[in-house]
Amino acid sequence: MSIHPFGSDWPQIADDVFIAAGARIIGKVRIGAGSSIWFNCVLRGDVGRITVGQRSNLQDGTIVHISGGRHDTEIGDDVLIGHGCIIHGCRIENHGFIGMGAVVLDGAVVETDAMLAAGALLTPGKVVKSGELWAGRPATLLRMLKPEEIAGNRAGATGYAALAQRYRRAE
Repeated sequence: MSIHPFGSDWPQIADDVFIAAGARIIGKVRIGAGSSIWFNCVLRGDVGRITVGQRSNLQDGTIVHISGGRHDTEIGDDVLIGHGCIIHGCRIENHGFIGMGAVVLDGAVVETDAMLAAGALLTPGKVVKSGELWAGRPATLLRMLKPEEIAGNRAGATGYAALAQRYRRAE
C-alpha cells in the first residue's frame, strides 16, 4: 500500500482499517474504523475531499475521485462497493450497494439500502432512492428490492468487514 500527502494534506485513517497491497491513498481522504480498501484501489483526494465511513469496503481495483470545487465524494457506513468501480464526486449513503464494474458520477446519490447493479452507469445528478435497484447504461430504475435482498446486501458488507479483520491479523 502507499499513503501520500497532497501538499500538506495527509490521509486520516482509523487504526483498524485494512489497506491491501497496491492500494494508493492520496491527500484529503478520511477512512473510518473497520473499513477496508482492497488490492489496487486508488482514493485520490487532491482537488477535494473523500470520506469513507465505518465498516465500508472498496473492493479490488476501485477508483475514487472528486470534482474539484463542485462535488466531494462521501461514502457512508457499511457500504459495499464491488470490484472495479469508479466512484466520482458523488454520495453513497449508509448500507448502499454498488455492484462490480459500476460507475457513479458527479452529484449522483445512492441512498440508504439502495443498489446500483453490476456494470451500471449512474449519470450525473441521478438519485437511487432507498430500496430501489437501478441497472443499465445509463442506469434507470429496474424495480424495488425485496427485504431479503436488502438483508443480503447488508450481510455482504458485514462479511467484508470480518474478512478485512482476518487479513489484518495475518499481516
